[in-house]
Amino acid sequence: MTGTRKNAPPRSTPTAGERIRILSSAHLANGPHAELSELEFGLIIAHNAFSRWVMRCMSAAGEPDLAFNDILVLHHVHHRERGKKLADICFTLNYEDAHVINYALKKLASLGLVSGEKTGKEVLYTTTADGAALIERFRDVRGRCLLASAEGEQADGDSHSHVASRLRLLSGLYDQAARAASSL
Repeated sequence: MTGTRKNAPPRSTPTAGERIRILSSAHLANGPHAELSELEFGLIIAHNAFSRWVMRCMSAAGEPDLAFNDILVLHHVHHRERGKKLADICFTLNYEDAHVINYALKKLASLGLVSGEKTGKEVLYTTTADGAALIERFRDVRGRCLLASAEGEQADGDSHSHVASRLRLLSGLYDQAARAASSL
């Protein structure tokens, strides 16, 4: 045997003018909608880079012990400085497992960054003064490290809004596909 897998599809070399796709799963790019596999790889590496950035930014802001989910929850609880219910946080951040968000809220509360106040049957979570100060430090680090690097095409606000809109549309596509897969 010469080192090729049995029944492996032949490797194709791009012809002149054909674009090389950057993928992590070429087997998923065979057939219709091959570009979706390329997009998925972009989502994977963007997600990993974004989560690494968020955690390092928070560490530089003074809180190295927060996980990615904790940081997202802290920012959302602080959003518009209004109390948030657990279900609303899950819904907005598109988390199916409330226990993941509940764990983050308990961790943030134990660090004195958020507090919960019972209102009727619900608990409304808000950031504490320490939580708000941490977010302000995060915002400062973000400004110095990320925003200062966004120049030229990288600073195109309209383009960012367009990409954000497309990502939200794609999340609906993936949510629908997840529902379909769970019914198989």
